[in-house]
Amino acid sequence: MKPKQYDVIVIGAGQAGVPLSKKLAQAGKKVALIEKRWVGGTCVNDGCTPTKTWVASAKAAYMAANSAPLGITIKNYKVNMAQIKKRKDDIVLHARNGGTKAAQETPGLDVIFAEATFTDTKTVQITTKNNQKQQLKADLIFLNVGCKTFIPDIEGLEDINYLTSTSILELDEVPDSLLVLGGNYIGLEFGQMFQRFGSKVTIVERSARIVSREDEDISVEMRKILELENINIQTGSEVVKFKQSKKGKIVATIKNAGQEKKAKCSHVLIAVGRVPNTDTLGLDKTGVNVDDKGYIKVNDKLETNVKGIYALGDVKGGPAFTHISYNDYTIVYRNLVENTNYNTKERPIPYCMFTDPQLGRVGISEHEAKEQGLDVIIAKLPMAHVARAVETGDTRGFMKAVVDRKTKKILGAAILGQEGGEIMSVLQMAIEGGITYDRIRYCVFAHPLYSESLNNLFMRIAD
Repeated sequence: MKPKQYDVIVIGAGQAGVPLSKKLAQAGKKVALIEKRWVGGTCVNDGCTPTKTWVASAKAAYMAANSAPLGITIKNYKVNMAQIKKRKDDIVLHARNGGTKAAQETPGLDVIFAEATFTDTKTVQITTKNNQKQQLKADLIFLNVGCKTFIPDIEGLEDINYLTSTSILELDEVPDSLLVLGGNYIGLEFGQMFQRFGSKVTIVERSARIVSREDEDISVEMRKILELENINIQTGSEVVKFKQSKKGKIVATIKNAGQEKKAKCSHVLIAVGRVPNTDTLGLDKTGVNVDDKGYIKVNDKLETNVKGIYALGDVKGGPAFTHISYNDYTIVYRNLVENTNYNTKERPIPYCMFTDPQLGRVGISEHEAKEQGLDVIIAKLPMAHVARAVETGDTRGFMKAVVDRKTKKILGAAILGQEGGEIMSVLQMAIEGGITYDRIRYCVFAHPLYSESLNNLFMRIAD
């Protein structure tokens, strides 16, 4: 059968693929958007949207348990996991269905639910769920296929019913005890969340500290915050074996400093990393270069080594954030349709870890500044010195900024505290606008906002 010709093929309906497909169709292109699962990608279906609804429920449970210092005593509050899941499902379905409808109603855009595999450089074979096959061809192809959970090779792991960041979202009962493998963003968010729901949580991290890519003071403070909620954190440790006991429990063998000990749990969450969804794409038929982990290599315009084939979002490696994927879309669309010359060089990489309190980060860290040999000043302010934090009864964490000594410009910020992401965004605007710390120090902010204490943060720098 002769391949069906399109101007554009987009594989993957994630946070780059959907808006790009719609905009290219609106620009007069004939576009095929191929998605093997659901419109919205990880973010809408099993990432940002569902997890942050659960974070909100966990926060409500935490406040119910810890409101006595504010003069409010809540006795015998209950966690209804089935209701928490239903709320999450309703929000996800609303977002997914809205995105699907908007795409399907776009003139010039064909939304096709199928698996896509390359048969040659610019030809894709699609296979639907009922095993119908068809070939599509286009000069422009965009890959927005995302990533999936990396499953480590651990003895006995395949013999237990382990959870991933996707499957854990289907729980409608609170686990009695949850063992989390991985002490970074996914592991910490879920670990804190389920501890608040009522699970007994243990987090096992191979590195010497949790969130090891952050500055050490961030890691130390985060650990202190989580341990105050009775989360058991074991660093410098790894699980080397799993065994299903006859009584229904899972027995994990944990190795630390050459010593082994056993721990029992009811559930296990695997959160040690992610890998790209490139294994079934048939990229070997295209000549597209990938790295040793399967991530697609692109230039600063997001094009692969094969002209006309682009990779967007998590599948190209680098920072795996929804907002980066969306920004990838805006770069390629404007360059191809509006004849601009945007690239990914030196774009800001803000992010927020939605533990409670949040960790908002942008720019370079103190460690990175020292590695680069930069002459910097570090401004740091405990949240205990932030009026709004004191008034709301939550003084966990601190504000921190990295400042260039000579130019007085802000190079990076880390805000571990309530509304950390929002405060970080204020400093991101300052970074992008070239606003110096001494200007912020005397800026008039509304009182008593969290961001107002940026005055006090930069007061700590002596001129």
